[in-house]
Amino acid sequence: LQTVQQAARAFGEMFRRFDLVLSPVCAAPPPHIGEIDQNDPIPLRFLERNRPYVCFTSLYNASGCPAISLPLHVTADGLPVGVMLGAPFGGEERLLSVAAEIERARPWFDRLPPV
Repeated sequence: LQTVQQAARAFGEMFRRFDLVLSPVCAAPPPHIGEIDQNDPIPLRFLERNRPYVCFTSLYNASGCPAISLPLHVTADGLPVGVMLGAPFGGEERLLSVAAEIERARPWFDRLPPV
């Protein structure tokens, strides 16, 4: 827990230099429905298999800094690919304002992935 708290503090310090941070949401294309077995009896194997899907989001979760995922792209299969904007602790207003501007420029409300 102490290591997580130290990492969260260091992550929060980064925002002294940046207003917002842009990153991918995931380090891999999105999985298809049913591809992730949430009932894996070996917890470490479950965590290892899912690391590509949480590697960018976990620091925001641990630090309490706000972030938002924006589905700006799609894979060749038509699955959504998100980009993430992150802000410093308490920076929700700027984060949501910029996200709204991006949505106005590249609307996604009518895009539906294949099921």
